[in-house]
Amino acid sequence: MTSESGRRVVVTGGSGKLGRAVVADLVEHGWNVVVFDRIGSATHAEAAFLPVDLTDYAAVLDAMLGVEERYDAIDAVIHLAAVPAPGLQGDAATFANNMNSTYHVFAAARRASVKNIVWASSETVLGLPFDTPPPYIPVDEEYSPRPESTYSLVKTLEETMAAQLCRWDPELKMYGLRFSNVMNPDDYEAFPSFDRDPMLRKWNLWGYIDARDGAQATRKALEHEGKGMEVFIIANADTVMSRPNAELVAEVFPDVEVRGDLGEHDTMLSIEKARRVLGYDPRHGWR
Repeated sequence: MTSESGRRVVVTGGSGKLGRAVVADLVEHGWNVVVFDRIGSATHAEAAFLPVDLTDYAAVLDAMLGVEERYDAIDAVIHLAAVPAPGLQGDAATFANNMNSTYHVFAAARRASVKNIVWASSETVLGLPFDTPPPYIPVDEEYSPRPESTYSLVKTLEETMAAQLCRWDPELKMYGLRFSNVMNPDDYEAFPSFDRDPMLRKWNLWGYIDARDGAQATRKALEHEGKGMEVFIIANADTVMSRPNAELVAEVFPDVEVRGDLGEHDTMLSIEKARRVLGYDPRHGWR
């Protein structure tokens, strides 16, 4: 049946680490959720599940246009599915899977007249693992992407593609969320061990995102009234470290410009844009 409330959303990769939290949060806030994933099952009793191979455009388009006796219209799309990090597959396999999957989801959504698309970009476009130091700290969305891996290159190309699709269709809204390293509460046990060596987590300026706050940011991006392509860094409000920021930066990035007050433990992956535009407000954390 059609979503009379205008609140039916497809979540690709809804069986993944972030995806499970996103699905739960959306259901809690009244969305009708349909999960597209190659493996897994419905991760919430009130969410529907469809096995869809996102590298098969015909299958993606068919599912996006409706499934008899289940739904005949989609109002929005959240695209999270991907090989989730560098080094998990060969470079060509990562490129082929992630680039084609994203194009198929974006193209099928447009064919289905969906105007509201949120997708997982990545903190890696900021230049991770920062073997080449960032231009300044805290980093933000104001400098051009610096992909250093095939995975990050695809994320950069996704952002470029989204910008062009929004140029083609001024009514289209596409928000890319540059998620930091996703954590669940049971991951926090390891955090105190990071203090002994700041180099262990310098690769993303000691950042992270609690999956529950990642879900909050995703929903706020979905529900935000806007048009065009925007990108947002999504991290928690603090770092993974007990050591103060000034000490960490002086030791690891002594020659990098510091812009403003770093705070004692404030995130160095700036979330000011997400806070200002989306109303994002991290509520969970390891401390």
